[in-house]
Amino acid sequence: MPSETQPVWPPLEQLEEALVQKIKTGEIELPLLPQAASRVLALASDPNADAAKLSSLIHQDQALAAHVLKIANSPAYMPRSPVVSLQHAVAMLGITLLSEIAFTASLKAGAFQVPGYENEVKQLWRHSLATGAFAKEVARAKRMNVESAYLCGLLHEIGKPVVLRIATTIAREPSNDWVKSLATILENKSHIKTLIEGYHTQVGVLIADKWSLPKQVAEAIQYYGDYEHTTAFRQECMLTFVADRLASHLLTPEEMPEDSLRDHPVFAELNLYPQDVDKLLMTKDQVLTIVNAMNL
Repeated sequence: MPSETQPVWPPLEQLEEALVQKIKTGEIELPLLPQAASRVLALASDPNADAAKLSSLIHQDQALAAHVLKIANSPAYMPRSPVVSLQHAVAMLGITLLSEIAFTASLKAGAFQVPGYENEVKQLWRHSLATGAFAKEVARAKRMNVESAYLCGLLHEIGKPVVLRIATTIAREPSNDWVKSLATILENKSHIKTLIEGYHTQVGVLIADKWSLPKQVAEAIQYYGDYEHTTAFRQECMLTFVADRLASHLLTPEEMPEDSLRDHPVFAELNLYPQDVDKLLMTKDQVLTIVNAMNL
């Protein structure tokens, strides 16, 4: 019998068919945007927002407040002295960066959770963090909106953990009486990545709509991997694609070696020259530090 956390996988074709059916009929449970993340997102776009409002908002969630202080004290932000309060954190980091940290910490606690697949989800989360951090660097190089670029990068694959969760739910349904040999189970689990890659964009678009994400973020989720077909926010989509490749190079260099990274027309299309790519690659250690700090 399968354990509660590790279901017996059906043949990949049957699992895919069931997944597609649920997406088409809307029978999938999409995650809610955590309340704190939603409020921080609204506050970040409020021209009248101030440090006191942000500090008060974070204080309403004690777990979030503890996470924010932990991140603020990490090597990624190198405080000159220990950050002992949220007011101190605002003074040290500024309202924009603290909003970013609070949103990210809150999101991790909500959307990136699939019981029994903590390791797989951790890798997805680290990739999202790295893409967000690199997106900021690309935005600086292109003089684009840095905060918007971060959201595009952080959320560009938000559908992936959700597809994984849907697939595990399907495999646990009592009506799906699939009896498999151990070899086939392992084979199908190793190929679950195929389903995630194939359907995360469709699910991500549904999440963007449910969460009322900014239009450029929704567009990046849908078109970052197919930016030639976007009808709006082409620059943001290309930027996100570049950041995604940089993140893959940082975290899985065996899958994205530097030659493959550089050998893509997107850099020329973004008017990023070889020396610009050199500068982006020089930020790898800094990005990794941020990923490790945010990886709660």
